[in-house]
Amino acid sequence: MKETKPFNIPKHLFVQAYKLVKANAGAAGVDKQSLEDFARNVKSNLYKLWNRMSSGSYFPPPVRAVSIPKKSGGERILGVPTVSDRIAQMVVKLLFEPKVEPYFFTDSYGYRPNKSALEAVGVTRQRCWQYSWVLEFDIKGLFDNLDHELLMKAVRKHTDNKWIILYIERWLKTPLQLSDGSQKEKTKGVMQGGVISPVLSNLFMHYAFDAWMKRKHPTILWCRYADDGLLHCNTERQARWMLKVLGKRFSDCGLQLHPDKTKVAYCKDSNRRGSYQNQSFDFLGYTFRPREAMNRKDHLRFVSFTPAVSKTSMKAMREKIKRCRIGRRTELEIGDIAEICNPMLQGWINYFGQYHYSELDAVFRHFNQTLVKWAMRKYKKLRGRKTETIKFLTRLAQDEPKLFAHWSRGRLGAFT
Repeated sequence: MKETKPFNIPKHLFVQAYKLVKANAGAAGVDKQSLEDFARNVKSNLYKLWNRMSSGSYFPPPVRAVSIPKKSGGERILGVPTVSDRIAQMVVKLLFEPKVEPYFFTDSYGYRPNKSALEAVGVTRQRCWQYSWVLEFDIKGLFDNLDHELLMKAVRKHTDNKWIILYIERWLKTPLQLSDGSQKEKTKGVMQGGVISPVLSNLFMHYAFDAWMKRKHPTILWCRYADDGLLHCNTERQARWMLKVLGKRFSDCGLQLHPDKTKVAYCKDSNRRGSYQNQSFDFLGYTFRPREAMNRKDHLRFVSFTPAVSKTSMKAMREKIKRCRIGRRTELEIGDIAEICNPMLQGWINYFGQYHYSELDAVFRHFNQTLVKWAMRKYKKLRGRKTETIKFLTRLAQDEPKLFAHWSRGRLGAFT
């Protein structure tokens, strides 16, 4: 007799979901089962998960709490679901995301297929040339404060699939397990670190902000990446008014604007007269502000409102270099260091090197200085001889410019 289940969930989705979760890597959850552990008996583990989800008896285990540093200082709590739960969430995401994606707007860029933060930076750059004023807003604790009732109302608007609704409701209530073993119950918010969380937060923000803007303020251009957003305005008065009504809108949705990260800025350039207390803003790791530029046609200098890597981002990059402790890794050869660090360096170049690449030189200089410390510890003949070490590494950079990602771009950066 053929086995019947309350929910008809295709088995192939679990195989697809497992491959995606495996590609994303990630740490073990509260059960301490790693991806490698799961893979040792993958067929049986996937079957058990399918069986439980299809029967409606799957209840997500608590999510392990992990503290990570914020770029702006302080810490953020991320939730690490178990491997099985990440696969379960991915199964739901594979079916639910295509249902909501067609409804999302072009100017929503965060955590979406075929969308990127760099696209948002490029669009913002163009619009700052068109509009003199920007309202920069940030939502305080978006992931922690989403209203479950409003969110589930949005979920049901886009699907009537009972098991998708069931498991999303269960994930919303999954407790967070702290380092001391105690559990923190959830009455609002979605778990940062959850596979399904970005889709759910985008869905909430689609109705709380995106669709509201299109309906109530169709003439104002906006751009949003998760909880960070921008409104482009013609006048300071318009920007101030939008700040007021936006604060009211988010309050009605159970959210709050961040008081320190929400502000009005003037996009000052050569064609705009006057000044304002805020003539810059940060968005997606870039600082937008007036910068000197040159007309390529007649080589005349002028002031343009453009983006470049922010000081906060550069500080975070330098701190990441420090955490690598390259200067003390004398067991490594320089080729080993290049293999370890090039993905990191290339990632920074790919993202922050798109606008005002030279601003990254300070980061590259810091990295090169760590190489000087490494070489002085690695080679006896260079110990205590900083000048000779710098000469050695400078020659190496000239002879093998492709060894490190920033060397190959012709931006060696000073070694002093």
